[in-house]
Amino acid sequence: MDKNNSSVLIEVQELHKEYDNKEILKGVSLELHKGEVLVVLGPSGCGKSTLLRCLNGLEKIQGGDIIFKNNSLTEKNTNWQDVREKIGMVFQNYELFPHMTVIENILLGPLKVQKRDKVEVLAQAEQLLDKVGLLDRKNAYPRQLSGGQKQRIAIVRALCMNPEVMLFDEVTASLDPEMVREVLEVMQSLAKQGMTMVIVTHEMGFARSVADKVVFMDQGKVCETAKPDEFFTNPKTERAKQFLNIFQYN
Repeated sequence: MDKNNSSVLIEVQELHKEYDNKEILKGVSLELHKGEVLVVLGPSGCGKSTLLRCLNGLEKIQGGDIIFKNNSLTEKNTNWQDVREKIGMVFQNYELFPHMTVIENILLGPLKVQKRDKVEVLAQAEQLLDKVGLLDRKNAYPRQLSGGQKQRIAIVRALCMNPEVMLFDEVTASLDPEMVREVLEVMQSLAKQGMTMVIVTHEMGFARSVADKVVFMDQGKVCETAKPDEFFTNPKTERAKQFLNIFQYN
């Protein structure tokens, strides 16, 4: 898809992040455009998940800037609660409240944080649950659901906040293989609907099919940025070639 500067939603500039004096992100820069699906690939420990957590303020950064809709998120007066409503995130481990039903989990944020009308939110939640095939489970508790069902509920919960961007942090990593497909299908559907997304994944076939752009990271740096077909068929860096060889992609 064609992009121009006016459609840039998030711009990451020379991002640096440290844990205990160890540099995890070493000057990461990238752009995310409205309606774009950006897939971040790389070996475990290269900083992919840390990057996502920085994008919605779950981790403090030590240098660089994150610009969202032309506003710097590194300013001291940044209201991260407001930002997280616009930049939603889905994690590996669902983060559902076990004592609440599915529908109670989904309604909590829109009602308590956004102070929205319950009738309107309930209608949206039920519509989204229907889309992911789980409307009949709305009164179930998390313990009564499979891993794949929990992850689809976590996606619905994030979508019910009406975010402008969705971040997915290896959301299939803890799922049994047969449950992976049902979650990826939901994400594929979101991509077709034009949702702006940043996806960290080890599912290479999915990455190639859903991405508008691939960012390959290694050792805290962006090594390569390319269109998916270009990256998977003709990676430019030796490190990317080695990485893809593991998945028999090159």
